[in-house]
Amino acid sequence: MSRLTVAQLVDLSGQVAIVTGAGNGIGQGIALRLGEAGATIIVMDIDFPAARRTADAIVAAGGKAQAMLADASSTDDARKVCETVLEHYGRLDILINNAGIYSAISLLEMTPEDWDKLHDLDLRGLFFFSQAAARVMIKASNGGRIVHIASLASIHPVNGMPHYDSAKAGVNVLAKSMALALADHKILVNAIIPGTIVTPGIEALAAEKGVGPDQYLFDICGGEQRFPLHRCGRPDDIARATLFLVSGLADYVSGTTTVVDGGYLLT
Repeated sequence: MSRLTVAQLVDLSGQVAIVTGAGNGIGQGIALRLGEAGATIIVMDIDFPAARRTADAIVAAGGKAQAMLADASSTDDARKVCETVLEHYGRLDILINNAGIYSAISLLEMTPEDWDKLHDLDLRGLFFFSQAAARVMIKASNGGRIVHIASLASIHPVNGMPHYDSAKAGVNVLAKSMALALADHKILVNAIIPGTIVTPGIEALAAEKGVGPDQYLFDICGGEQRFPLHRCGRPDDIARATLFLVSGLADYVSGTTTVVDGGYLLT
């Protein structure tokens, strides 16, 4: 086998990727980077105008993208999106399971409705979207990559979020289980555990307090000393790690959980 150059290893030209929850934040950052690497991006979100803005930004930068309205918690939507992509493009190479929600509800106040609403998207929806994508990848016979976006809460529980902690812990285990189940089909499955990331929502909350987004997060996370790099993460930090996992650089990486937290868990 000939030795590929670094440029060839990170080139995603000709590949098709679905990024769920790509209208803003981490999902948008991932979509932009994968589009820059040459992949055609299906920008999926329940907020279609936001999805359209991300798709337009990818196209403006010289990439290829299509905005799609769909609910990542819906098994019907998952099947329809994946089958539509196969029908239109003839292949599906990459699925990024980024869509998710969270809420702060104490253990004693948690209702079945609270639990089900979060798990329906963050864990159940992620599983069935992965299943639908895997079926299409197998049908297209090109192998594939699936990346789940988990959370620090999956390995360091957050007080007042037992439903979120458990769902994200399940995401980590699913990455390993799916990696085993799909290995014979050359589908690699991994999870990324983001640290404290500055998103548009955090920027808005920080502006209300009259501070910068990093300082806002320092204040609610125990102080700047908790951050060895003296900054919080940005969506592009997660996007770069995602690009590694879906590129030729990671051809022998499957079933892993990669922490991208700037050393936060070390403190």
